Order: sequence, then C-alpha cells, then structure tokens
Amino acid sequence: MNVVFISPHFPEYYHNFCSRLKDRGVNVLGVGDCPYDIISDDTKNSLTEYYYVGSLENYDEVYRACAYFSSHYGKIDWIESENEYWLELEATLRRDFNVTTGPQIQDMRWMKFKSAMKEVYKSADLKVADYIKLDTLDEALEFTKKNGYPVIVKPDNGVGATHTYKLKDDEELKDFYNHKQDYIDYILEDFVPGDVVTFEGVTDKDKNILFSTSHYMDTSIMDTVNDASDIYFHSEPVEGKPIYEIGEKVVKAFDTRSRFFHFEFIKLSEDKPGLGRKGDLVPLEVNMRAPGAFIPDMMNYAYDVDTYTIWADMMIYNTCFYEIERKYYVGYVGRRLGIDYELSDAEVADKYREYIKIEADIPQVLAQAEGNHIFVFRAKTKAKLNEITKAIIAHKKKKAASKKAVKKTVKAVAKKVEEVKEPVKEVVKEPVKKTVKAVTKKVEETKEPVKAVVETKKAEVKAAVEDTVKVVEEKKEELKEVVKKSPRARKAVKKPRHKSKKR
Repeated sequence: MNVVFISPHFPEYYHNFCSRLKDRGVNVLGVGDCPYDIISDDTKNSLTEYYYVGSLENYDEVYRACAYFSSHYGKIDWIESENEYWLELEATLRRDFNVTTGPQIQDMRWMKFKSAMKEVYKSADLKVADYIKLDTLDEALEFTKKNGYPVIVKPDNGVGATHTYKLKDDEELKDFYNHKQDYIDYILEDFVPGDVVTFEGVTDKDKNILFSTSHYMDTSIMDTVNDASDIYFHSEPVEGKPIYEIGEKVVKAFDTRSRFFHFEFIKLSEDKPGLGRKGDLVPLEVNMRAPGAFIPDMMNYAYDVDTYTIWADMMIYNTCFYEIERKYYVGYVGRRLGIDYELSDAEVADKYREYIKIEADIPQVLAQAEGNHIFVFRAKTKAKLNEITKAIIAHKKKKAASKKAVKKTVKAVAKKVEEVKEPVKEVVKEPVKKTVKAVTKKVEETKEPVKAVVETKKAEVKAAVEDTVKVVEEKKEELKEVVKKSPRARKAVKKPRHKSKKR
C-alpha cells in the first residue's frame, strides 16, 4: 500500500500517523515544505521517502511530488494530511491521481462551509441556529430585529475561532460591517447560550464508529482567541450518553467513510425557543480530520489505547483491534505568556509529576487557539482532575492590605496633613499678598499717564471733525454757484432721467 502524507512534520506530533502505517509495512511518502535536514528524526524515521517542495501552496510542485512517487512506487492508494488547511489540496490530488479513498473535490462544500453544514444537519432532522449570509448591512440589521442580540459573526469557510466575534448591539454590528475583511465571506447567526462539547473518533468504510470520545470545553475558544486568555478542557465518557446518539446521527448524515472525524456541538445552558431545552445538544460544525491540540493523545490516555494505530488499522484492515474501555479523565490547560501564575511551569511539573503526560511549548502559529505552554494530564477521578486544572490556571493575586494596616496609614497621612497645613497656608498667603500690592501699585502708576493720553487724543479727534465739517460747508456753497450758472444742470435737476422707486 502507498500512502502520500501531506506535511508530516507539522504539527510536530503528526509523525505518529505516519509511523503507525510504516510499522505495518505501508510505503509512507511525505510531501512537505520544510527541508529534509531540518525535520525531526521522528518524522524522518516515520517515512519511506520525503519530497521537499518550496511551498505546499504551489500545486504544480506538490503534483510533481506525487507524480514522482507514483512512478517509483506504483499507484497511490491514499492521500491524507489530517489537517483542515490541506483538505482541498488532498481532494484535488485525489482527483488528479484517481484516488477513491477519501473525500473528493466536489465534497468540499459541505466539509468546509458552515452554511452548507447546516443544510446537512437539517436533512438529518437536527435543529441548528438561525443564520444568514452577511451580504448587506440592512439584511444584517433586519436579522437582529427578528432574533435579537447577541449574534455571532464568523467566516463561512474558516478554521477554529479566527475572525469570529460576538456582537451585542447595532453599534457593534455596524462597526464590524464597516471594518470587516472584504476577502472573507461571513455568516451571521443567532447566539446559542452554552458550552462547546466535542465528539470525535474513527469510522470504517461503512460509517461504523470504531472508536469515539468527547471533550467538554471549559472555556470558549472564541473568547480565548480574542482575549488571549487561558484555555482548558477535559475529556468526558460517551458510552450511553446523548452525545453518542446525536454524534452517530451526524456520522450517518455526512460522508464520513474511513475518516477521522471531529464534531462540535453546543450544550444549551438554558432553554432556547426553536432549538431545545437546557442540556440539549445543538450541532455547530463538522471537521473531517483529526482534532488538534493534542486531543488524539488525550484519547490515548483516557482509554490506554493508541489512536494512531486505530487510524492506521482502519486504513489497512477496515477494523479496530482494541477492546475499548474508558479508564481515566484527561485534562488540557494552555497557559499564556505574560500572565503571572501562582505556580511556575516547573512547580506544576514537580507537584503533579505522576499525573502529567505531556508538557510542551506551542508554536506561535498555533498558540492563539491552544496556548503558549500546555499541560496534558490524567486522573482516575474528575475531582482530582479539577483540582489539578485549578492549580495550573490559578493567577497570582495582589495581596490586599489588612484593615489594621489601612487604618494606620490613614492616621499617618492625616497627621502629616495637619503638620504641613499651617506652614503651607503661610507660604501661599505671603506671596499672594505681595503680588496684589505690586499689581495695585502698578495700576496707580499708569493711571494718570493713560488718562492724559486719552484726553489728548479726544482733543485731536474733535479738531479733525470740526475741520472736516468746515470743508464740507465750503464745497456745498461752491456747488450751488455752479448750478445757478448752468441751465443744463438746472434742467437735469428739475427732470431726472430715472424715476425713483417708491418705497
């Protein structure tokens, strides 16, 4: 069997998918955009051969890599990546190399677009949050009049909670609409109150669930991404639970043949008219690939199995050879840089050494949704798991001063005020008195000169006016004499050419 695996080096633990196949005699042919000398030894050892391309975004390069593998190893049987970002690349390669195991390019719409997912949910008689495609602001405002606030806006085709926001009024909606990314198609949907619950697992070629589990998101992914806050969640059993029943319906509704799947639901925290009662599960979205954030490893620790082996056996033998029995609760905490925690990373590792299974720094490209430094841990009881979680996420608090210390400080301040009050009064009073005297003296000194100037100017103005009047009178007399001597002028005065308008 020949399996092409896209980007086996990233995320860093994805070499586990490859090694389980190689251990079973499969030719695992890696295509990646990281030079061979730089990829980890674990990745190198998990592959039969590795083909380096300058960019996985360059389809021609990736196509040539697959063509090379096809010419050297024979027909390609599977093309996988288990990565949301490369699903369309996988599907395009399957079409071009006639690989029938896995979703085809025509299946991408319902796998990638949230609006299309909702239509599939409805076809399975599952209720979903009301939504519209965000085309115009008027349509968006009309939607909020019908459904009220808050509303959720998110990319129709998007990964995780990137570019996803909760809007609480018209002002926020208008602001978002006027500043949104034009290259992204958004949907606007009614807010569903509750927490995210996942259902993930592996199916065979007939959509039978070989292995499954669930995780409860104790924090909102949208909030942790937007607020850069801690992220933590834990595993929950699925056996005999409502999550398994609704999860199985979704498995049957979508084309999940021979897939690792990851579904998300919202568990209602209150009754929601048209959707359900408190505690009901509302479908959110599907992902036809393995879950991220070390969840495959969390599945391993909860059941004491190897999820990567289950996935490989499904591809080769179409079955699971494990007896599935849940044994532990498993938790995940992603810490953030810049937060002062009660316990340092080293103190956490030392205190809970027997419970911690993974401690790792997360690459910056994934840290927004997963945290900068993570711990994965397990315990026999949920109470113990909660204790560890609380200890890891606890932030240092500034110590508040005691009442006694506050009273003492107040008294000291009051005493100091009394001590300086009178000296301050004198210091302030004396300069003020001096300033007032100086100003008064200056006014007196300038009053008489100013008065004299004003009187002089008044006399000059009066004389100028009298001279002007005298000149005007003289000119009037001269004009009269001219008029008397000119008959034409007399006629013009008696009969004007233009009559005056009556007022």
